Amino acid sequence: MPVRRTVVAAASAVVIAVPLVSAGAQQDTGSPFRAASTASEPELKPPAKESVATGSGGAVSSVNSYASQAGIDVLRKGGNAVDAAVATAAALGVVEPYSAGIGGGGYFTYYNARTGKVSTIDGRETAPADMKSDAFIDPSTGKPIPFSEAVNSGLSVGVPGTPATWQKALGDWGTISPAKALGPAARLAEDGFVVNDEFRAQTEMNEKRFRTFSSTAELFLPNGELPVVGSRFRNPDLARTYRQLGREGTDALYQGDIGRDVVRTVQQPPVAPGADAKVRPGLMEADDLAKYTALRRDPTHIAYRGLDVYSMAPSSSGGTTVGEGLNILENFDISPADRVQALHKYLEASRIAFADRNRWVGDPAFSDVPTQELLDKKFARDRACLISPTSTLTSPVAPADPRRPGTGCTKGTGSPEPYEGPSTTHLVASDRWGNVVSYTLTIEQTGGSAITVPGRGFLLNNELTDFNFTPLSEDVPGPNLPGPGKRPRSSMSPTIVLKDGRPHLAVGSPGGATIITTVLQTLVNRVDLGMSLPEAVAAPRISQRNLTDTEAEPAFLKSRERAALEGLGQHFVEAPETFTPSPEIGAVAALEFLPDGRTQAVAEPERRGGGSAMVLHGAGDAGDAR
Repeated sequence: MPVRRTVVAAASAVVIAVPLVSAGAQQDTGSPFRAASTASEPELKPPAKESVATGSGGAVSSVNSYASQAGIDVLRKGGNAVDAAVATAAALGVVEPYSAGIGGGGYFTYYNARTGKVSTIDGRETAPADMKSDAFIDPSTGKPIPFSEAVNSGLSVGVPGTPATWQKALGDWGTISPAKALGPAARLAEDGFVVNDEFRAQTEMNEKRFRTFSSTAELFLPNGELPVVGSRFRNPDLARTYRQLGREGTDALYQGDIGRDVVRTVQQPPVAPGADAKVRPGLMEADDLAKYTALRRDPTHIAYRGLDVYSMAPSSSGGTTVGEGLNILENFDISPADRVQALHKYLEASRIAFADRNRWVGDPAFSDVPTQELLDKKFARDRACLISPTSTLTSPVAPADPRRPGTGCTKGTGSPEPYEGPSTTHLVASDRWGNVVSYTLTIEQTGGSAITVPGRGFLLNNELTDFNFTPLSEDVPGPNLPGPGKRPRSSMSPTIVLKDGRPHLAVGSPGGATIITTVLQTLVNRVDLGMSLPEAVAAPRISQRNLTDTEAEPAFLKSRERAALEGLGQHFVEAPETFTPSPEIGAVAALEFLPDGRTQAVAEPERRGGGSAMVLHGAGDAGDAR
């Protein structure tokens, strides 16, 4: 499709301390730096934020009230869950730009009420055609380049998959056009949102990186300063980019001038004058964009205690690892009567599942990934024999070969877990017809590569650092080394659980590799330990990923279970700071479909400043969308 070149200003953010304006107000866009009149504009207030909401006309839960509101508004106007999910995701690209956006990728899980089937879209980023297995090896030393150097570079940027995911989801299952789906986010980017503590803290965490790139500093450090809490933040460049995508479709990115801007930025990162940093150029070419495809994949599926659990198959490791963990746990009686043993077995099952994940899971187009074998109940029974009620396994536990029955109980030493960035965001949506979406999307590191496409208003991902930089061992190259056109392994686990063939739960989380443990622990809390969904989400988290230490949130470190688990050999350390300067693990957005026909939407009550659950209380003015 032919496209027109859009001329935009390079400096594109506006932060005004006072006054604030209503989200629906018309703005003078003659200059992105024109201050609003102090006399005529009312105060801008973010939508009200609740962590639990229950209704019958559709639901949305995400980490941000602006984003949840965008999805709910689409449902109210007659859109379905897919339409709402895309609208919510696009809004997250505005208000959570350090976690997600059109410069990244993700995984989309969908339950179709009409067919009763679960489908998924793999919108993971891909490596450029020129990327080889040694791409992150410094030829002058023969050693991996420093991770911090890899992150802040064009070399780490994969071909974005998010726009293609949105278009495919809307085309296959949605009821509205891309222009309508992106409209709320475009208005939000143009009119602005209120800077909160989370946005300020995440900007501050990235300040040094952001100052390395002139386009990023101009956008996120306007006038050279951190954004002020309570001020309004506008991104008119992103508003124009969204509107162009709405008009022209994804050809504007994958075939057109947005894509040309992306390629130029990757190849020639806009390093700020005087920046004290070595920034490596990337390998992406226009042809890499033109060849990108968001893929329909069969979901993973296991049965767990009478429920059907569906999630994302490779290239993500989420579905196989959560599924294997649950299969292992099904060999034990997990109940609230003995929380210490329940948590002990959860940790050991996760430890073992991660050992197998690290050895076997990668892009199935490049590796023979034993997906079905990893999810086999007999293999899980073999692996469960390693778990003792009185002692803890020593990590790294060796992987087993799921294609060789009877070998799962063999002990040995495995490889440590490779690093995976902690950012990402997650949302869930449902509609009054019973359709359900669980969608996780990301730009990887909090702040991605730290490179903003000049004049376009969005950050590029650093997703290619999810590849292993070196082989797992001399004997095992491993399935997750870089390769041309390859998708790096992910931990994203957008999950939908059915009960008697009908939706029961939808759950997911951000958090890098802790996504898997967060989803697994939330399911164990709800299904095995008898917690309500809000309790399951709020409970203190612990994350074991085949490491010597188990990461734990501060609330767990103060719990009675800690000492008893340490008596069994478990060892806990405080979780690292991730999204904000506080030790947190994950940030769940979830739905539960209640027996009375209502839907309970649940978001984090405190993590990441608290999420936003919203519902409709009836059909309202919705139309006949399906």
